[in-house]
Amino acid sequence: MNTGEFITITAAIVPEREAVVFENTRLNFEELNDRVNRLANGLTDLGIGSGDRIATMDVNTNAMVEVIFACAKIDAVFLPLNFRAKPEEISFMLNDAEAKAVFAGSRYLDMLDSLRPETKTVDTYIAFEGSKDGWTEYEGIISSSADDEVFGTADEDDLAVLMFTAGTTGTPKGVMLSHNSFSSFILANVEPPDPETEEKNLLTVPLNHIAGLQAVMAAIYGGRTLIIHRQFDPVDWMKSVQNEKADRAMMVPTMLKNLMDHEEFGQYDLSSMKVITYGAAPMPLEVIKKAMIELKGCKFINAFGQTEGAGTITMLSPDDHEIPEGLSEEETEKRLKRLASIGKALPDVEVRIVDEEGNDVPVGESGEIVARGPRLMKGYWNRSEANADTMRGGWLYTGDIAYFDDEGYIFISGRSKDFIKRGGEMIAPEEVEQCLMSHPSVDEAAIIGIQDVTWGERVRAVCVLRGDQEKPSEDDLIEYCRQRMSSFKKPESIVWVSELPRNQMGKVLKNVLREEHSHPIE
Repeated sequence: MNTGEFITITAAIVPEREAVVFENTRLNFEELNDRVNRLANGLTDLGIGSGDRIATMDVNTNAMVEVIFACAKIDAVFLPLNFRAKPEEISFMLNDAEAKAVFAGSRYLDMLDSLRPETKTVDTYIAFEGSKDGWTEYEGIISSSADDEVFGTADEDDLAVLMFTAGTTGTPKGVMLSHNSFSSFILANVEPPDPETEEKNLLTVPLNHIAGLQAVMAAIYGGRTLIIHRQFDPVDWMKSVQNEKADRAMMVPTMLKNLMDHEEFGQYDLSSMKVITYGAAPMPLEVIKKAMIELKGCKFINAFGQTEGAGTITMLSPDDHEIPEGLSEEETEKRLKRLASIGKALPDVEVRIVDEEGNDVPVGESGEIVARGPRLMKGYWNRSEANADTMRGGWLYTGDIAYFDDEGYIFISGRSKDFIKRGGEMIAPEEVEQCLMSHPSVDEAAIIGIQDVTWGERVRAVCVLRGDQEKPSEDDLIEYCRQRMSSFKKPESIVWVSELPRNQMGKVLKNVLREEHSHPIE
């Protein structure tokens, strides 16, 4: 199914339902589809068409959503750029993708202008807001273009989205996603519009990330109202839930934690919120347990995935988050432990955990998550060597290390490159981090390996103090861990910082921690 059909079908079923709420802009599905068609026709008039890469650089806006579906309708390729990327990274991505056009918000126009001498393939520059020499005005295209309905002709296996990975190690890689990469997930997991049922989805995850893009696709196909925020702000989030009666949201763990830690939490009516999906980074057990208490009546979904898998590949369902009263102590403990898992594979994806030879590992033993299914990436753009390493025999090697429990739930141990090898023993950072964060004085923790002549690597913890708690001594905190796990896994040194470096999706940047805190352990 061509993703451009999502908006066309929904506009036909629930044309008067509100589709987008963004600041002072409110559009129903008929109006949104009209703007998408006008943009699609306008881009065609500018000579943009099938296969052309169309870049965007901005925070979340209704216009960004319109570009997504206009690209699909003219069979162009949507290329969202990270608005936090450095100029040299932007130049690289535009050149690597051979982008033909760029849409940008006002704050990025000067920077993109400075890159024009380096970006030879871009011949069309479109400003989302205002006017500037050398830039076409976005609203001018909408107002002057035909409103004829446009239908994409691309096959479901054709390229729809080119999304660059963060590039924290080496240059960014463009992940090629087809129309089916999205429609396979959407059709298997999202109900089509119901004229009798209305839902409102609060969007704060950036659209240059697969989680944000997947959330938009699901909302439009499902006929859900999208309440769009430029970026996440705890107070703005609470105000929107209260004022707009939002009932669904996608959040990363740091968003959820910042929300509940905010001094104004509890001052807003959040009772309309019925489903919070979280993911993109590991969820500390204490945070999700607190959220289940504080946000009564709200169901939670842990969605695990990556760009190469077009988003979610496993899910811990709302039922798995419930801990009913009256359970035995053993069953309660099992369900609490399960909150730290990423659940089970979705219906349209096959997931295995394998060793270095590609063989399935026994239950309880760690290996690499590999996945297979119709919606996995087509490969990396212009990266044959990376493709050979990541795609093997039809399986996507995710780089995530995990194990199955005896009921088939998957527990993440960490990223393969983050594992610590100490004296021949493999140490999963995630296990040590969860142990540290169970200490009343530790708010956040990250584990890194420190090179050592004798042991190969040794374990260092980088920690953030919780609130006004007293800082424990290094010996006491190490002993706390030693009592709760195998001795070789315990941290051997502790570094305290005011905050952990993270990317925009809340993932801890361990490469930064290694650069800043890799001095030898005495």
